[in-house]
Amino acid sequence: MRLVFAGTPETAVPALDALLKSRHEVVAVITRPDAPAGRGRRLTPSPVERRAAKAGAEVLKPAKAKDPEFLDRLRAIAPDCCPVVAYGALIPRVALDIPRYGWINLHFSLLPAWRGAAPVQRAVLHGDELTGAATSQI
Repeated sequence: MRLVFAGTPETAVPALDALLKSRHEVVAVITRPDAPAGRGRRLTPSPVERRAAKAGAEVLKPAKAKDPEFLDRLRAIAPDCCPVVAYGALIPRVALDIPRYGWINLHFSLLPAWRGAAPVQRAVLHGDELTGAATSQI
């Protein structure tokens, strides 16, 4: 299966690694644009971008997922499925309709608990005794 992985932070890298080692073909990675980091606030690529580059996968960094150039490239890649782990941006309907089997999201909480950003931190802060991960089709 042809996959385009979407993710940004270090917590998404193990999922990307698992896909890279699988029988599936990771043809490209979508990640957030470079962001300022460190004392010098230098533009720095995301951990997912660094891992994808090391694996030789094409990296797509749209400012917005509705950008026509990004959508055209995603259509040209023609992924079967797009797994998502902590990408960090909304994916518009026009992009959701491109892969044959859709976009599958891994979320670090037992949905619907702690939707959105920082689900692990919220579970810890609220003293949840039971936690886990959930997958869903976007």
